[in-house]
Amino acid sequence: MDLAATPYRSKSRHKSSPSKPAAAPAVPQMDLSTPSKPTPRRKPKSAAPAASPVAPMSPATPSTVRRSRRLLETPTKVASETPVKPTPTPKRKRAAAPSPKTPIQSTESKRRRKEPKPKPRKTAYYRKVVYDGGEFAAGDDVYVKRREGAESDAEDPEAEECRVCFRAGGTVMVECDVCLGGFHLRCVRPPLRRVPEGDWACPYCEAERAGKPIERPRPPEGKRIVRTAKEKLLSSDLWAARIESLWREPDGIFWAKVRWYIIPEETAAGRQPHNLRRELYRTNDLADIEMETILRHCYVMSPKEFKDANDGGDDVFYCEYEYDIHWHNFKRLADIDDEPETKEDPDDEPYNAGNDCVSDTDEDSEYDEEEEPTKCSSARRNQSHELAAAANLRKGRIYGLQKIGIRKIPEHVRCHQKTDLEKAKATLLLATLPKSLPCRDKEMEEISAFVKDAICNDQCLGRCLYIHGVPGTGKTMSVLAVMRRLRSELDNGNLRPYSFIEINGLKLASPENIYKVIYEQLSGHRVGWKKALHYLTEHFSGGTKIGKQASQPIILLIDELDLLLTRNQSVLYNILDWPTRLNSNLVVIGIANTMDLPEKLLPRISSRMGIQRLCFGPYNYRQLQEIITSRLKGIAAFEDQAIEFASRKVAAMSGDARRALEICRRAAEFADYRVKQSGHTVNRGKNVVCMGDIEAAIQEVFQAPHIQVMKNCPKFGKIILVAMVHELYRSGLGEVMFDKLAATVFSWCHVNRELLPGYDTLLKICCKLGESKIILCEEGTKHRLQKLQLNYPSDDITFALKESPELPWLSKYL
Repeated sequence: MDLAATPYRSKSRHKSSPSKPAAAPAVPQMDLSTPSKPTPRRKPKSAAPAASPVAPMSPATPSTVRRSRRLLETPTKVASETPVKPTPTPKRKRAAAPSPKTPIQSTESKRRRKEPKPKPRKTAYYRKVVYDGGEFAAGDDVYVKRREGAESDAEDPEAEECRVCFRAGGTVMVECDVCLGGFHLRCVRPPLRRVPEGDWACPYCEAERAGKPIERPRPPEGKRIVRTAKEKLLSSDLWAARIESLWREPDGIFWAKVRWYIIPEETAAGRQPHNLRRELYRTNDLADIEMETILRHCYVMSPKEFKDANDGGDDVFYCEYEYDIHWHNFKRLADIDDEPETKEDPDDEPYNAGNDCVSDTDEDSEYDEEEEPTKCSSARRNQSHELAAAANLRKGRIYGLQKIGIRKIPEHVRCHQKTDLEKAKATLLLATLPKSLPCRDKEMEEISAFVKDAICNDQCLGRCLYIHGVPGTGKTMSVLAVMRRLRSELDNGNLRPYSFIEINGLKLASPENIYKVIYEQLSGHRVGWKKALHYLTEHFSGGTKIGKQASQPIILLIDELDLLLTRNQSVLYNILDWPTRLNSNLVVIGIANTMDLPEKLLPRISSRMGIQRLCFGPYNYRQLQEIITSRLKGIAAFEDQAIEFASRKVAAMSGDARRALEICRRAAEFADYRVKQSGHTVNRGKNVVCMGDIEAAIQEVFQAPHIQVMKNCPKFGKIILVAMVHELYRSGLGEVMFDKLAATVFSWCHVNRELLPGYDTLLKICCKLGESKIILCEEGTKHRLQKLQLNYPSDDITFALKESPELPWLSKYL
């Protein structure tokens, strides 16, 4: 759940409370909708003897812990009021082993032994109960009596009255978000034509906020204002609880186990300014109460449900956090509910009166064990197995601070509406998936045409597409956008069914693990990579097929294809050889940063890669500007000059769209911090991210400490870094051998008439750069075959060394 926004409920609803169900007649009906267990008949409340009135309970203490002493005392049941139960067919008890009898035994005693003994009743649990005219089930939210004598709970109006005309019903009413009072649209001054959007406060609350003296309307003489259940709950005259389970005791009294809700005033932190008026907290306090104390239903909703509750009545409340009554901290319900729970058995049937476990006339436990020992033992084994499975679900789990809880809910988490700057920061994140991908329409059309042609043509062999380009040019995102578009066409029935498998080379521990991933995607089973290779070879060769959709075409997308290179290049050969086989129905799309990767492979591999290639060139400043503007559509938080300045700066470096988005997001953070420090409210439509913020973001991104280390490193250290960038773009591999790097440095120094260094000097400089974490060196002996890798993006090296006054000729290699 997004912590940055708290949903508010729309006002377009009638201010009316769900009518309380009328009292049941003398003989309440049983719940016939649930076959689980018959509900006993119950006499109405008026049938209780008047000779033993119930003493009123003392007012509740302000303690946050609800104890069982808060339960109301139920009038004593008279013997004549015992509910009538349907008499089930009694079960025959197995005869006990014969015991030696004395010769002095009368015929009367024998006859007495043959008579059936009364069968003791057991506690019966229910899923749903019809009680006092209302239907209650586990998981329902209800109002619970808190005390008697303060105000009659029977006075529960069906609809709330207007705070001006003091009449209920009629036309649409709007609720004030401050006092929670209901007002007819025509009674408000000035009158409202329609329900306002967003938060709305009545004129009386607005005047009180402004400090103006105002008198609220009073009811007519002789008319008494009756409070609703919502008002009683918010004034601590009622409880709210969630039913966890329902059962009936052997004496016929129905009970419920409930989990209490509390209002913010009852917490240790008290009501905070950012608490909503209808907000409740769910607690970890459980109690057993009698069904006699439950009034009727209320509706406690999650933030998303509360936002969509347009006409939910007056008994709708908001709950986002759970409150620990012992440690006085808060936990988000979304974090608690995300925990895996033991799933219910789908074959679990509703309660059957013939079952032994919860029958009204069950025998004792000894009879059950004697009657069906095998069934009980198997049930115990299944129960132990389920408990072990539930315990294993949480094995090795690490809980963070969000699981432990916080003392107070931060105010910035509960803000109702995001500012334009906060929206801009969220939409400029690299993890945010854009609605559309601009500036790549031509490339996406080529990819779509290639995939459609490969799917529709069964006899076409060797379908392979190689996509290359510098990092940050939208290669992978374009392919995924095309596949989402084709998926929508498939759902509409306009395309032949196919299977899509996406693999990223960076996520593979070794190149051979790609066989395991492909086999698992097709079959759903895990095997070793050697067995997976054998099964896949048979599948694509026309032998034993894998999976249920064996006849469907398979589109295999491999990102970072160059990471699958091995010493003998067998992995790439096998993957590119499968599409060339008859009836393989395999299409391979490879993505890498190297332009001439096919030419560097063995001839048998490059020939199978085919001639279909697609190049993604770096973005120019106009394209970068269009990408940023498309993400900020509808958010007026940037100046046009600021976006253009950031686009030109990044386009001059590398044309990486990710770097441009990062600079703009950092500039928005600077502007947001400046506005909050000044204390001024940002007006909508005002551009607050200016050129200064972009300049500060660029300086932070490109003037980081590691940039300064690159600028101040020795002359041969700069040459080594530029040579590593050059080898990176030339080979497309993230690692380079020291021997090959030294050969490049010697060649450049000879061409540009620089002093040739020795191997020891270069090796020592690489060790210094490794100590500074500018590059990563392979562990082991320092020799010429040691592998080196850049620890920072190549853009940083380009920015730091492109205009080096000491070595001006380095710019032609960047």
